[in-house]
Amino acid sequence: MTSLISDGIRFAFGTLSVLPVRVSRWDREAARAGMLCAPLVGLVVGGCAAAVGAAFVLLGAGPLVAAVATAAVPAVLTRGLHLDGVADVADGLGSARAPEQALRIMKQSDIGPFGVITLLFVLLAQVAALASLYGEGWAHGAAGAVLAGVTARLALTLASRTDVPAARPEGLGAMVAGTVPEGVATGVAAVLGAGLAVVGGLIGDFRHAAGLVVGLAAAELMLRHCVRRFGGVTGDVFGAVAEVATVGALVTLTVG
Repeated sequence: MTSLISDGIRFAFGTLSVLPVRVSRWDREAARAGMLCAPLVGLVVGGCAAAVGAAFVLLGAGPLVAAVATAAVPAVLTRGLHLDGVADVADGLGSARAPEQALRIMKQSDIGPFGVITLLFVLLAQVAALASLYGEGWAHGAAGAVLAGVTARLALTLASRTDVPAARPEGLGAMVAGTVPEGVATGVAAVLGAGLAVVGGLIGDFRHAAGLVVGLAAAELMLRHCVRRFGGVTGDVFGAVAEVATVGALVTLTVG
């Protein structure tokens, strides 16, 4: 069990970040453990983003500068993997082609107009929301960055559940698709949601719990639409799901 947890952590960090972690196992069992550990990657990535953004605010930079720096950190720590995914999915969906042709478009290395426009608005939404939060104080912005990181990777855990098929027989999407039992994925989400609700009750602010719920709901809508259009998930779909969850969580924090 200890070995599998270690393999899962290595798999999660090795595939979802650029941190120097060697993936010791590349099989479905390790993939299942890895996707269950995905929120831990989000905690680390979000924590790094929060530290950078908070440092900018404490050094006297404005909320907008801190927001841009915060949004840049996850892009750097993932080599823009999720941003590339949301752009590719936008091109695939925007093409209105048959599933096979849409998947072919998504595999191309260039980005089309749908991808560029979607990427622009995704980043604008993230930066605008973070700037609003940093305007309330460095702690609010930092907490938002951490929540966004965890919510995005928890959405990947849910997208890996057994009722979601792979659209292709190869690639990272195929390796992790359908690996996490539905009950386990839901349980992980419920535990994190309950934890945030408890903290919210103690501090009198339930926005973070609401942000998690809204972010996951938005990600689920994107996931289901992609499964209908493409016949399953791909690595790009996972990236799109993560970015949609990030936007949903951050925008929710700015309300109220």
